[in-house]
Amino acid sequence: MAAIDNANQSLVVTAFWEVNPGEEAAVAGLLKDFLPQAQREPGVKEFQIHQNLAEPRKYFFYEVFAGEAAFADHQQTPHFKNIIVGQAIPKLAKRERSQFRFI
Repeated sequence: MAAIDNANQSLVVTAFWEVNPGEEAAVAGLLKDFLPQAQREPGVKEFQIHQNLAEPRKYFFYEVFAGEAAFADHQQTPHFKNIIVGQAIPKLAKRERSQFRFI
């Protein structure tokens, strides 16, 4: 029987956001507040938010969680509910998320 590599249990989440015109500064401020809080969560292995240089209304999120439970926990944190769901998402024109596993 092959050994199970715990790194393969990690869940990688990517997200692409496009901000509504005129909301760029507001969303940038929200994400600057949100990011350090997300990075400190116990189940977060990596959490980075990138802003597109050529199209500043577009953001790319790269997130690595210890597993599906850690991702579920992340979505229940007060900072996710308040900053992302309550304030940022209403300012978006588009939001796409995908989930991956390491191979």
